[in-house]
Amino acid sequence: MKFRIVHANINVTDINRSVDFYQKALGLHEVRRKEAEDGSFILVFLADDTNTFQIELTWLRDKEGPYDLGDNESHIAFVTDDFEKAHALHQEMGCICYENEAMGIYFIEDPDGYWLEIIPEKH
Repeated sequence: MKFRIVHANINVTDINRSVDFYQKALGLHEVRRKEAEDGSFILVFLADDTNTFQIELTWLRDKEGPYDLGDNESHIAFVTDDFEKAHALHQEMGCICYENEAMGIYFIEDPDGYWLEIIPEKH
């Protein structure tokens, strides 16, 4: 029996703002979208150019207020082939929330407070 990871879910409060963020900050593109007929939810699946793993952004119409992220110890990691350029973009966007220079990594925060780790390709 084999398993293959296909996606991770992130619940968001503003689907358009989140899609824009993930496209600009990480170069992800929309693979598919599903909207409930009654307007109660929207699912947007985003992927990188390899399309081997997707992030599912879920917007729920009836959700009020921000999501409780607990201690926010969970994250998704991204490898970049141009760490300095990525860092400059994220600095310009104002989304860097934590840097660990000793480890050579940093984290960015999406519009809903989820942390995303940025790792240089040759780490």
